[in-house]
Amino acid sequence: MTEPHDLPSAAELVEAVREFLAHDVLPAVDGRVQFHTRVAVNVLGMVGRELALGPAQAAAHGEGLAALGVSSEAELARIIRQGGADDRMDDIGRFVRATVRAKLEVANPKYLAE
Repeated sequence: MTEPHDLPSAAELVEAVREFLAHDVLPAVDGRVQFHTRVAVNVLGMVGRELALGPAQAAAHGEGLAALGVSSEAELARIIRQGGADDRMDDIGRFVRATVRAKLEVANPKYLAE
């Protein structure tokens, strides 16, 4: 957390609302409201994970792009389409796997369970 914000942090607030919905609201509702509450719980989990992991993931992503000599995913895709990266496919594959892993760490870490 950085100044000028006080406690609780944004991540703590998100987690408090997520826990309230999951533990107090979800058991008390059914049908459509229960479904939408589950969706809200999942979304708040994603937001919390992005708040926690996002800055480091963004830095690693930028470093990965730079190591490939590009400034964006769009530029990388253009170079691949034009055949200008055929000799770097192993490096690109590692970068893409790391990118997908980072996305799953935020979206649903359960998909990473082995």
